[in-house]
Amino acid sequence: MFNNKMILITGGTGSFGQRFIASILKDYSPKKLIVYSRDELKQFEMQQRFDAPCMRYFLGDVRDKHRLQTAMRDVDFVVHAAALKQVPAAEYNPMECIKTNIMGAQNVIEAAIESEVSRVIALSTDKAANPVNLYGATKLASDKLFVAGNNISGANSTRFAVVRYGNVVGSRGSVVPFYQNLITQGKNTLPVTHEQMTRFWITLDQGVDFVQKNFQRMQGGEIFVPKIPSVRILDLVEAISGKRDYEVVGIRPGEKIHEIMVPEEVAHHSLEFDDHYVITPPITFFEKNINYHKNKLGEKGTDVSDRFEYNSGTNPQFLSVEELRQLNESIL
Repeated sequence: MFNNKMILITGGTGSFGQRFIASILKDYSPKKLIVYSRDELKQFEMQQRFDAPCMRYFLGDVRDKHRLQTAMRDVDFVVHAAALKQVPAAEYNPMECIKTNIMGAQNVIEAAIESEVSRVIALSTDKAANPVNLYGATKLASDKLFVAGNNISGANSTRFAVVRYGNVVGSRGSVVPFYQNLITQGKNTLPVTHEQMTRFWITLDQGVDFVQKNFQRMQGGEIFVPKIPSVRILDLVEAISGKRDYEVVGIRPGEKIHEIMVPEEVAHHSLEFDDHYVITPPITFFEKNINYHKNKLGEKGTDVSDRFEYNSGTNPQFLSVEELRQLNESIL
């Protein structure tokens, strides 16, 4: 699907962007693969690793619509991965988070429509479901913007979808490398915000594969949610350190004990497929007869129950300590 196509990824120097680009270069022959980000040092470092003839590097911020329009000229597919993601930083700097995560999302949508991009997938987070922190609230607003973008673009133009998943194992700023660094420093105990805390768990490769697959599945307006395992924070401590010596430091501002990816409140318009869920749009688009029960790949989904909720604390699949240890060893 990506052969001889032009693909742009905002925030392309991040953990997801780098893995996505590596995957595309390995499996496809794109016409152009464009990294759009604001950090010149990260782009310089990336150019040493990814120097294929199809690679292009655009310095720019998603807050700058004009620059986005320039970068998206003749582009076929866009992955929107740029965001301010640190929960405490967003609580202390709310307007900066809003400018990037909400206003930046609207700029991406408008630039994509004006540039006649074929398909756009925006990356979301479990924190956007029933948000209790500003980061989650901005990503919920972003999700709503991308869903509604299908209505703005009309019947035969750009199509937008959202991919929502949980914590990415080993990504920058995540708990696994944080714990590993503490152990390297000789720390005997690891900080835990709450003993009962659980999280959804996905690897970078799984996230990249899911996004690529959903470019093929999407009709426009879907929020795609993968079926992935959960982890218990104390199991993670044991998997990384070999013991359960920990210190409870308290929940950070805006943090949850458990995360949700499909809230009960949207169960009445959510579907279950073999390996994922789809939250269908709550609004009617210009195309009024989209059948979300059957996607573009011919996969069929069924309605979930009215009381359904996809919650990391009640998820039927949890990784064991040994599975966590093997997973951490494979990615670090």
